[in-house]
Amino acid sequence: MRTKSTGKKKINIITLGCSKNLYDSEVLMNQLKANGKPVVHEQSGEIVVINTCGFIDNAKEESINTILEYVARKEKGEVEKIFVTGCLSERYKLDLEKEIPNVDKYFGTRDLPLLLKALNADYKRELVGERLTATPRHYAYLKISEGCDRPCSFCAIPLIRGKHVSTPIEVLVNEARNMAKNGTKELILIAQDLTYYGLDIYKRRALADLLKELVKIDGIDWIRLHYAFPTGFPEEVLDVMNREPKICNYLDIPLQHISDKLLKSMKRGTTKEKTLLLLQKFREKIPNIALRTSLIVGYPNETEEDFEELKSWVAEQKFDRLGCFIYSHEENTPAFALKDNVPHEEKIRRMNEIMELQAQISFNLNQEKIGKIFKTLIDRKEGGYFIGRTEFDSPDVDNEVLISAENANMSIGNFVNVKVTSAEDFDLYGELI
Repeated sequence: MRTKSTGKKKINIITLGCSKNLYDSEVLMNQLKANGKPVVHEQSGEIVVINTCGFIDNAKEESINTILEYVARKEKGEVEKIFVTGCLSERYKLDLEKEIPNVDKYFGTRDLPLLLKALNADYKRELVGERLTATPRHYAYLKISEGCDRPCSFCAIPLIRGKHVSTPIEVLVNEARNMAKNGTKELILIAQDLTYYGLDIYKRRALADLLKELVKIDGIDWIRLHYAFPTGFPEEVLDVMNREPKICNYLDIPLQHISDKLLKSMKRGTTKEKTLLLLQKFREKIPNIALRTSLIVGYPNETEEDFEELKSWVAEQKFDRLGCFIYSHEENTPAFALKDNVPHEEKIRRMNEIMELQAQISFNLNQEKIGKIFKTLIDRKEGGYFIGRTEFDSPDVDNEVLISAENANMSIGNFVNVKVTSAEDFDLYGELI
């Protein structure tokens, strides 16, 4: 067993799940740094904090496996202490304490001061809105609200994260201004629901108002919108997107399904007809908009006819970006009262069929880009390529642009113009102009 270190112990933050979890890890890291604690993100350290995800079965399994991995390393003397926080810990704290007792302590999603205390650090209120970003310097996530008031039958997020709470515009603008001073060029707005932003504190949907203020910040070149709920989408946002070149012509809007029967059971508050009209409006107001959506297959009582309706709709709409997930039967959600009656193998088949269809759609759309020039933000250099993204692509989940590094000299985090020379399903290849 390795001898315990006697100097300042390095704290390693492990982040699982979505960008909202990453944001929370960044807040924690900044608090620790302000307390003089050596802190790293997903590297190595004597003390480990695992920020878990507990949204669906796959995420829960990954979180549990990660906890068990570090418990085994603790038993070998490779780490000294393990703390677990985040969504899984919020939802299953008592079960986890019983089943995996070798973790030093478990914390929920709203226990930051308690977690800091366990790490011998003070919660510094003056740091609210400040983070130590774990993303590359040139882009960062900006979480504009916490929690969710939507009643979606399949979703456990309100149980984990609580009711919707918007962050005031002036706080977000100040946070964004500080990030711009530190080199951030792209802001990615995230929340459980961007559409609902402002209703709790301004008594109106205020996403457009927020965008009008964010575009004024010097140094911010791109603003990207993630996770906008379709029901009640504030149409004035489209007008702001049209007027303001800093706002990417990109929208992530999870639609989940198109069958009226399933939309009603899912408690989505919309219909097929309303969804089609909304998508038509997006494309009429912003003709070159890139739409990203996510779908669920295998929801209780989804028939083969429902699935074929979904497939046909995906083929017709030709979404620029699409993710598909199998239904996860989550305790204490309204859908848990329904019988989870689509076999797992059938769920997998349906997901694979949707993703194969989307791969072909993406390939065809990418072929149309050949010969065109795109403003591209360079994210990294990997092997013999510089790798970047257009305004139509979000990091980690969307297309990438690969430019041969052989005769090109570019700086990470800079914008360049790239002519697309060839394309695959999810990658574009180009040359520097």
